[in-house]
Amino acid sequence: MKRQFYTLDVFTDTPLAGNPLAVVRDGEGLDDARMQAIAREFNLSETIFLLPPKDPVNTARARIFTPSRELPFAGHPTIGAAVLIGLLDAPDVIRAQDILIVIEEEIGDISCTVSHRKGRAPRAHFTLPRLPQLAGMSGESLAIALALGLDEEDIGFDNHAPCIFSAGNAFCFVPVATRAAIARARPDLSAWPQAFGHMERGATFLYTRQCVHEGSDFHARMFAPGLGVTEDPATGSAVAAFAGVIMQSETMRDGSHVLMVEQGFEMGRPSFISLGLEVAGGRLMEASIGGSAILLQQGTIDI
Repeated sequence: MKRQFYTLDVFTDTPLAGNPLAVVRDGEGLDDARMQAIAREFNLSETIFLLPPKDPVNTARARIFTPSRELPFAGHPTIGAAVLIGLLDAPDVIRAQDILIVIEEEIGDISCTVSHRKGRAPRAHFTLPRLPQLAGMSGESLAIALALGLDEEDIGFDNHAPCIFSAGNAFCFVPVATRAAIARARPDLSAWPQAFGHMERGATFLYTRQCVHEGSDFHARMFAPGLGVTEDPATGSAVAAFAGVIMQSETMRDGSHVLMVEQGFEMGRPSFISLGLEVAGGRLMEASIGGSAILLQQGTIDI
């Protein structure tokens, strides 16, 4: 059976940048093993399969796979799928107004707003279905540094120290003092179990305040060898969980905040992920992820 697929570059306004995503539009009839094999064939950080929704009021149901396993939630597939659905199913509508697309994922229903921007790539944003929570204790700074090919003094700045948060997927967040140190990070898989072996997947998000672009607030890299992803150009689910790191390590006044996280520069795929925070009484009440996506190519896969 021939099935339509599309690829998009997500979290960028520029083709051949951002995080590439494969979308299989008609995933109905594919079993788990077949979906996993297709994701392995595309060999991108994530492939998303769209199916009819369980609740007919929603737009679609989605299943998301890395090359090695399924995920309950991921940011760049959600943004990319929402933009693609808008472009394919409601092209005239999105030229006139924002549209709401609801995607059923394992973590829950995710409401995405898709916006057309004249002369620029369309954009989507969604409110997190689950606020970030602490998800365990991190390893020692020395073990973390060795696993990343860094020195212990490279780890930490201000009130930021290694910690683990999850908003659906757990990440070890590693603050790094300088962008130069982040640039020289090289995962040492022989040391990985000692630093991150207590985490099921060992996904690790490095970040620093030192940025390439003036409008960015944090510069980041993400490594997840346990997911079959050596390095990811843009990780929306990590930035979603990063909201918990911000609330733990920064003093955030009540009100609305938007932070920009840049990622993928060391891979030659610059990416920009916006993180919205709503704070009241010193507590995080709501968080959102946003970014652009560009439809790059389409075709059929005979499966």
